[in-house]
Amino acid sequence: MKRHTAIRKALLAWYDAHRRDLPWRRTRDPYRIWVSEIMLQQTRVAAVIPFYERFLERFPDVESLAEAPEAELLKAWAGLGYYSRARNLREAARRILSTGRFPRTHAEILELRGVGEYTAAAVASIAFDLPHAAVDGNVMRVISRLENDSADIRATSTRKRFVELAAGLLDRARPGTFNQAMMELGATVCLPRRPHCQSCPLRRHCRAFKAGTQSALPVKRVLERPIQIERTLLWIEKRGKLLLRQRGEESGKLRGFWELPLKDHIPEADLGEAIGGFRHAIMNQRYRMAVVAAAVREQPERFRWIPLDEIFEYPITTATKKAFLCWKMWSV
Repeated sequence: MKRHTAIRKALLAWYDAHRRDLPWRRTRDPYRIWVSEIMLQQTRVAAVIPFYERFLERFPDVESLAEAPEAELLKAWAGLGYYSRARNLREAARRILSTGRFPRTHAEILELRGVGEYTAAAVASIAFDLPHAAVDGNVMRVISRLENDSADIRATSTRKRFVELAAGLLDRARPGTFNQAMMELGATVCLPRRPHCQSCPLRRHCRAFKAGTQSALPVKRVLERPIQIERTLLWIEKRGKLLLRQRGEESGKLRGFWELPLKDHIPEADLGEAIGGFRHAIMNQRYRMAVVAAAVREQPERFRWIPLDEIFEYPITTATKKAFLCWKMWSV
């Protein structure tokens, strides 16, 4: 199809000239490419770069990751969020180690824990030049505009159809480069709210641009309104040590993390002066957190007194980090 050929040629020429120099683009090592793709799930590129480089310094290969103690793993991942990704990485590394080699087909990569269709396609194409289209949110947006398609991109049927369209567009001679070019176009030019159409290499082939509908696409169904929640965190300090609670198995993805207790965790605590407050979001929940100084007579179960200057050596929750900043400002 002439249009597809023209799109491939224009996009690859643009990417070769304008692509960003990102650390995971300097390697064909499937381990490093896989780590980057897991980190980039639901996390911005700029935020991932320093974590990616530090993580690989600590865990440079499958062996070191497979053998990582959970506390060290979570500490290295702290700040990226969605901690199940780190645990899934380690479990997948153990599987890879047991087989003796990194999986080399799309189907084998897809069997790794924490890997979905997009990640499997990205790793297979970038590391091994296998012809699988990698379709993430950026690519969905590009395709919806190229085709001037107003279908709801949250719908399973739309996603399936867009994956088929992406597979038809894929340059089979350079599949990994083409996938990265599509993602790059969506991340830097075909932006969600204000697409830079005048600098887009595909505007001649973009049906939405011709129709003037690019800013209205893609279409997403409206999500539920966020739930507003208020919580009180207790700052219980004694002789330079802070009382923290370790999360158990019931916490799922955050099991093993340390945090400031909620008022409900120690109802018998004596409350004192207000230290500060902050906002915190988890998925569809919006928290207003108050931080209050408190005291206890006995150390509750699953709690530990940790020296203030050592708390960042433990895997601690993001909310606890925010509370620490409140305390720093309050104690000046």
